[in-house]
Amino acid sequence: MLYTTLGAGRMFSGMGIPKARSMGTLAGKMAEYRKMWKPIEPKDWILQYQERYIPLSKYQLMKHLVKDFHSAELERRGFLSFIDQLESSLLQPYHSKLEELQALYDPINPDSDALFETPLTDAEKLHKEKEVLDQLQPVLDQANFNVLSEDALAYALIVHHPQDGVQVYVNLDKYEYIRFWALGQRLGPLPAQMSTKPQDSFFSRSPRTPPDRRYFKRVLVAARPRNGHMVLKCFKDIPLEGLEQLLPVVKVRTSSFDRTLINTMLLVSGGIVFVNVGMVVLTDLKIGTSFLLFFFAGFMTFRAWKVFAQRRKVHSLELAHMLYYKSTSNNSELLGALILRAQEQHAKEVILAHSILKKLKLPFDGSEKDPETIAQVKKHVESWLKARSGLEISFSAERALQSLNNVIKTSNDKTLNSD
Repeated sequence: MLYTTLGAGRMFSGMGIPKARSMGTLAGKMAEYRKMWKPIEPKDWILQYQERYIPLSKYQLMKHLVKDFHSAELERRGFLSFIDQLESSLLQPYHSKLEELQALYDPINPDSDALFETPLTDAEKLHKEKEVLDQLQPVLDQANFNVLSEDALAYALIVHHPQDGVQVYVNLDKYEYIRFWALGQRLGPLPAQMSTKPQDSFFSRSPRTPPDRRYFKRVLVAARPRNGHMVLKCFKDIPLEGLEQLLPVVKVRTSSFDRTLINTMLLVSGGIVFVNVGMVVLTDLKIGTSFLLFFFAGFMTFRAWKVFAQRRKVHSLELAHMLYYKSTSNNSELLGALILRAQEQHAKEVILAHSILKKLKLPFDGSEKDPETIAQVKKHVESWLKARSGLEISFSAERALQSLNNVIKTSNDKTLNSD
């Protein structure tokens, strides 16, 4: 249950959570990716990212499990009774954890409308932010988020997909730390394009058939600009190459292809104007060639500046549009959403372990530490999830069996106390 999982998190506070990223180390990894020829994914990505998120809702899971393993009326009633018991046992621990997180976060909540007698110094804010992230890590782990490594972040900051019309530049010197978590990796067309109607943009080069992208159903970012405050935000359907667009302090830039295209168009059109108009001006008005060339160069420079400024405005609007529609929650509200997600994933893991143990006719006698039992449950759950979802999911069998054993012990204790 939660008090077991989160208790271990407190004992090893900070384990699994990335340290405040050394911007120098990250810059070094970015330099490595710059030297690579068209990298398609971070190094050792298959080893780095193990999908643990169970993509079925709790009610979908119950429906499928009843059909597959608990079709008899007596078994169905027992199964539903167990789920009610499980939900009741998880309610209080998760509620307590939410209150603990909110109490920690309240002094540094940028959206708070309460009055504080003494504002915190920057060092005190950094310390509080570390406490919040340390306490949040066990919740993220139970919610089956994956920490994105420094390699993955360096790849995202360097590699830009041609489908993304908007590109941004990130100055690492402006950040104290940057951390990303993700779940629900998919490979296919994005559910919604990153920009607004990219097919209407001449420079977006968007094909009629959207290309396959590696993206995540949910991405969580915790970033702290220097002399600012920690930003906690969650987004949906974000491609791996678009992570940098989620950061709070970025600079919109024009891609190399667009710059070349715009400069070529300006040069060609300017040359045509100069040949057709400039020669007439030279002949009729007796203006010196040097003056005319100087005037023409100034005019073309101004025109290029206007075009690039307009492109940046369009890209800034597209970025704002994307962030508006893809943002799911932020700051204090995000803490509540993460607790609910962790609670649901926790319940689904225990329900799956319970059903598979029933199917395999294995006892509920504390065998959650038996390697053979763990291996059997893991194998059968992953096979069942693959058949139902079509996805490769790594099931945390040991954690699920330990939680199941705690539920059974709690239920037995209540029965003894009532007697």
